[in-house]
Parts: sequence; structure tokens; C-alpha cells
Amino acid sequence: MDWVLDSSVALAWALPDETSARAEKFLARVSPKDSLWVPALWWYEISNALVVAQRRRRLAEPESMRVMELYGRLPVQTDMDLTLDAARRFQVLARAHSLSVYDAAYLELAQRKSAGLATLDRRLSNAARKANLKVLSA
Repeated sequence: MDWVLDSSVALAWALPDETSARAEKFLARVSPKDSLWVPALWWYEISNALVVAQRRRRLAEPESMRVMELYGRLPVQTDMDLTLDAARRFQVLARAHSLSVYDAAYLELAQRKSAGLATLDRRLSNAARKANLKVLSA
């Protein structure tokens, strides 16, 4: 199945104080046949969160490198729809569901790809349910 992978789920695999049983179960069932779609901003979010975690001594550099290797082994597909039209779609969804535009990008991608949404963010998962998307949430 195709899923849109929110950074909250991916970071639950990386940060010891943000673990989630659902995130772990989701990771265990991901197969090479699946597609884990991410908006381009996902890579920025993940990279920033790992750097900040290192600065705050929540994660050592070797652990951060191990996590990035894990992400590299996953069937991640980066969506590069970064057009003016896409920005307008993000804004419409953000306004409609009281989301940040960043979160709306995940919702829009899941809708456009007819994919499920894997998130630990309550507001985002509620918006996805209202949009009749399959949701993996905490």
C-alpha cells in the first residue's frame, strides 16, 4: 500500500523519548513493495530535528547517522510538486482544517496519491479522517 509518511512517525523511530508502539508496528510491516511518499519538506524536517536533538544531547551523532541509514533503506519516494498551484492547494487545506501549511502538504499529498497517512499528529490525523483517508495514528 502507498502511505504518506509524516515526520512525526519517522522521528518516533529515531528519538528515544518520542517512541510510539504504533510507529514501531508500522515500521515492522513496511515492505519493499510499499511506497512511503513524503513531500520535499520532509527531508528538511527530519534533518533539522536530528541536528537539534544532537545539540540538546538527546541523540549522539552515530545514532543520527544510523537513523539516516534506516531512512535510506525505506521505500521513500519524494514528491517534488512545488508549484504555485500546489502552494494554493496547501493553503486551502490549511485554512479548511486549521493546519499549518507544512501539515497541509502531507494531507494534500495523501489525497493526490490516494494514499494512507501515517502521522502521530492529532490535528493532522483528524483532518485526514475528515478527508476519508486511511490513517495510522497514535
